[in-house]
Amino acid sequence: MVQFEGEERQFAPEEISGMVLAKMKETTEAYLATTVENATITVPVYFNDSQRQATKDAGTIAGLNDMSIINEPAAAAIAYGLDKMSSDDEERTVLIFDLGGGTLDVSILHIDPGADIDMRVFKVKATAGNTHLGGADLDNQMVKHFVREFLKRYKVLDIRSDKRALRRLRTACERAKRMLSFIAETTIEIDSLHGGIDFFATITRAKFEDMNKNFFSECMGAVEKCLSNAEMDKSSIHDVVLVGGSTRIPKVRSLLQDFFDGKELCTSVIPDEAVAYGAAIQAAVLSGNEMLQDVLLVDVTPLSLGVRTMGCVMSLLIPRDCTIPGESVSTDENNLLGKFDLEGIQRAPRGVPQINVTFDIDADGILDVSAEDRATRQKNKITITYDTGRLSAQEIERMIQKADRFREN
Repeated sequence: MVQFEGEERQFAPEEISGMVLAKMKETTEAYLATTVENATITVPVYFNDSQRQATKDAGTIAGLNDMSIINEPAAAAIAYGLDKMSSDDEERTVLIFDLGGGTLDVSILHIDPGADIDMRVFKVKATAGNTHLGGADLDNQMVKHFVREFLKRYKVLDIRSDKRALRRLRTACERAKRMLSFIAETTIEIDSLHGGIDFFATITRAKFEDMNKNFFSECMGAVEKCLSNAEMDKSSIHDVVLVGGSTRIPKVRSLLQDFFDGKELCTSVIPDEAVAYGAAIQAAVLSGNEMLQDVLLVDVTPLSLGVRTMGCVMSLLIPRDCTIPGESVSTDENNLLGKFDLEGIQRAPRGVPQINVTFDIDADGILDVSAEDRATRQKNKITITYDTGRLSAQEIERMIQKADRFREN
């Protein structure tokens, strides 16, 4: 809820995201001195169909007409590939470790420099990660630690109900986390944190690493899972590319280096800029830039896709990591993307009717599903738009008009 023109206004997540994209569009147009109508937008690799559709809605609200969606590790790999390799380099297999403020993405890509086919190909082999694991979790652990310390010192003052104090403490913890990437010990000093008390405390890098050992373990678990999904050994990885601000944490780097038997980590691309750099390259490719027409990205679907059959069992049609979002054979434990009825099937014993089901995934990861009865040629088709909780066309148009009013003010 925000105050605007004397009234409280409530915004949908797509509107907030649209505001961010609109500001980026405005900044880009000012820098390029031209109008920007199309864009390439990056998303975490494990974004599902609903999240990708919502991202496209946000782009529409921001005034972008045509958008391409690309997974963040794939964008980082493009940045790495063009920065690292020349046309006569050998093929390389790289692991992209992308740890940001809220998500972890791990991808393995095979990069063919194009010596034989005159086309530099970036092919995703496997993905893994967690859309709810990132630097914010480290901040949360530090906040909990200092809340306990405050309560221990000042037993009569309960800081946990003071939202402003917790917000100030979180800001100080994030700053301390950054400092611990460069020094072994740092301090937190907050004037009048709660109840008029000035709060002062110290924290060491060793303590920080100990309180977050489960976090670091999950990070390395994602690396192991990605290698397993790709059916590859860690010795097959030529380079480990670090992406995202949280990869500056020394413990993250030391764990990765130890896991890969002392291999030097690749820091040739700036962690904070790699994804945006790669997305810009992909945008140039899609715009027809003649200098980049030899770049081809081949991505994969991060989660398996299938249909529900007798006994609530999912018949797998497209395994995860197939070229182009938990996972169980029981449909009750999977995410329903959509459904439709196929009528007119002739009565026959179980197992006799033959139904052809086709899954069509576009470059943005958006899914179309069709089915046909081979005997009667009855057909039906659905585009998986995941309408539950999504914006209608009318709502998007209303939000566009509202966004225009905000920009005018």
